[in-house]
Formats: sequence, C-alpha cells, structure tokens
Amino acid sequence: MPVTDDDGLHELLSMDPVAVVGCSSTPGKAAHDIPAYLQERGYEVIPVNPYADEILGREAYDSLADVEEEIALVDVFRPSEEVSDIVDDVLARHEARGDVEGLWLQLGITDDEALARAEGAGLLTTQDRCMKVEHSRLLG
Repeated sequence: MPVTDDDGLHELLSMDPVAVVGCSSTPGKAAHDIPAYLQERGYEVIPVNPYADEILGREAYDSLADVEEEIALVDVFRPSEEVSDIVDDVLARHEARGDVEGLWLQLGITDDEALARAEGAGLLTTQDRCMKVEHSRLLG
C-alpha cells in the first residue's frame, strides 16, 4: 500500500537526491516550481525531461537510465497513464544500479498497479500527494 501516514511521508522526504521525471523549464508550472522549492531547501534535484537541455541550473537528462548520479527518490510529474512505463524504468534502474529507494507520484497522479510492482521490489511509494505541501507541513 502506498504511504499515507506522516512517518512514511517523512521517510520519503528524507530521500535525496531526487530525480524529477517531467521537470519543467517553465516557471509558474508546478513541475518547475515544486522542484525549485525542493532545491532551495537543500535537495539535490536531478531534472529528467527529454525536451530540455538545462533546468534549474542543472543538466536535464532524457531518461532515468541516462542519469549518471545516484538517485534516492523519483518524483513524477507525468500523467497517470505514463506511470506504468516510468515504474518499468525505475525498476530497471533499481535492479541494475541498486539505487532508487522511493517513488513519489505528485498530486492528481495515481496508478495502484504500478505502485504495487514498485513496492514488491522494495521501494517506498506514495501517490496523489504534493511533495511541496507535505514538506512544508512536516519539515517546514
């Protein structure tokens, strides 16, 4: 089951670096402003967006597989129908590199079946929650 309690959310929020799948280069969009908020609070934010070269002063990667650094948490800003494929990428990386401990699906994004697969591989997950809201509430 995806995490819903404060202890579990706190554990997810303690994971760093954070790869943001669907990170936007457009200020004013949640997929830009929330990663910027996290970066301002000390998180190492790794943007994943095949249509951008740089976001938030960092190189943007085309895919999770292309990220050279270690990833602890994957934060997803893509439509729910894309989550299953993203989880496939997360699990492939988890198996190959042994990193990625958690998966966070932002507000409005859900996929129970995909999250069950991630949890079966040992990842901590949550869905339909805003990382900025939960960070402000628990750690703000």
